[in-house]
Amino acid sequence: MSVREDAQEILSSALRRAKELPRFAVRSTLPLLPPNDGKLLLLAVGKAAWEMADEACRLLGDRIDGGIVLTKYGHSRGPIGPLAVREAGHPVPDENTYAATREILSLTDGLTERDTVLFCLSGGGSALFERPLLPPDELEDVTRQLLSCGADIGEINTLRKRFSAVKGGRFAAHCAPGRVFSVLLSDVLGDRPDSIASGPACPDGSTCGEAAEIARKYRLSLSPQALALLSRETPKRLPNAETHIAGSVRQLCAEAERVCREKGYKTVLLTDRLSCEAREAGGFFASVARTYAEKGGKCAFLAGGETVVRVTGTGLGGRNQELALRSPPPSGLRVCRRKRRCCSRSVRTARTVRPTRQAALRTGARRRKCGTPAFPPPTPCATTTPTTPSAHPATCWSRDRPARTSTT
Repeated sequence: MSVREDAQEILSSALRRAKELPRFAVRSTLPLLPPNDGKLLLLAVGKAAWEMADEACRLLGDRIDGGIVLTKYGHSRGPIGPLAVREAGHPVPDENTYAATREILSLTDGLTERDTVLFCLSGGGSALFERPLLPPDELEDVTRQLLSCGADIGEINTLRKRFSAVKGGRFAAHCAPGRVFSVLLSDVLGDRPDSIASGPACPDGSTCGEAAEIARKYRLSLSPQALALLSRETPKRLPNAETHIAGSVRQLCAEAERVCREKGYKTVLLTDRLSCEAREAGGFFASVARTYAEKGGKCAFLAGGETVVRVTGTGLGGRNQELALRSPPPSGLRVCRRKRRCCSRSVRTARTVRPTRQAALRTGARRRKCGTPAFPPPTPCATTTPTTPSAHPATCWSRDRPARTSTT
C-alpha cells in the first residue's frame, strides 16, 4: 500500500471514530444519570445533537417526558420519539435560533428539585442556543467580527457569554432548582467545560476583565450597550448542575495513532492542542517534513486542535485548505517530490466544507477526489468558522512515494 493510501486510511479511521463519538458519549455517560421521581426532559444542542438525542431516546425509552433537539440546518435525520426537532443558523444565529431557544426556555420554566434536564451539548452550540441581550442585528455583527478577526474559540466564547441570557451558566440558573445533567462533546482546546458551547450549564471561569481585554485586543467595534454587558459577571457556582465531558479530539488522535502503529510507522503525536493561524501550522509541518525527509524510515506525525484564519477578503475556502496551500512551500515540495517520501493530510470533523478547485490544483489532488467530502452533503464555506476541532494533520513519510498535500 502506498504512503498516500496509508494516510487516507489513517484519517478515515479517525473520522469513523468521530462519527461514533456522539452515540458513544451518551452510552458511556447515561449510567451516571441520577434517579429522579419528577420529570425527565431531554435537550440536545449542537451539530451532533440529533445523534446524541437519538441514542439517549433509544436507551431511556418512555422515561423521557419530552424535549427538544436543536441542530444546524441539514443535520437532522428525522423525528425522534417525543422530541421536537429544530434546525437553526450556524455560525451566525438567526430567527430560528432565537425561536428554538425561547421554546427551550419555556419548556424548562418552573422546574422543581424533583425534575431533571438531560442536556446533550456538542460543537456549534454557542451559535445555535442563544437568547441575546443585544439586538439580534448587533449580535450578528459582533459574531461576524469575532469569526473574522483571528480570535480562537475560547476568546470568542468568553465574549459570547456576556451578550447572552443562556450562556456562561445562565441556563442552569434558569432551570434551578431543577437538576441539569450535561453530557458534553468538547470542541475546545483543553476541554474546559465552561468553554464548550459557551458553558450554558457550567459555572463560568472567565472574568469581566478577560472579556474587556479580548475586545481591546481585536479592536472590536462595540456599542455602549455591549460594552456595559462586558462588566456583568456570570454565575460562578451552580449546585444544581453536573457536567461530564465524554468525547473530544483526543479520541480522534488516539485512533489515528493506533492505526499508524499498526501500519509500522514510528508515530509521534505532536499535540492535541494545536492553536494558531492555519498558515503558521502549514509552515511548521513543512519544516517537519524537511527535517525528516533525509532520515529515511517510516514516520507519522499527528496533531489535533483548531487553527484559525484571519479573513481579509471574500474568497472561498477554510482553514484546512489554507493549511494545505501553505504546506509545504515550493522548496520543500521539490525536495519531497524528488525523494518521493512525503504525504500530508489536513481535515476537519464537520461535514459542510469541501475544497476549492484552486486548493486541489495547488496541492495535487485528483479532480475526481476534490469534490468528495468526509461527510456529505458539502457546501462552500465563505468564511472560516473556528468552532469545530480538526483531527489534522496526519502526515506520513516513507521512502517510496511522491509528496502530496491535499484536503478533504
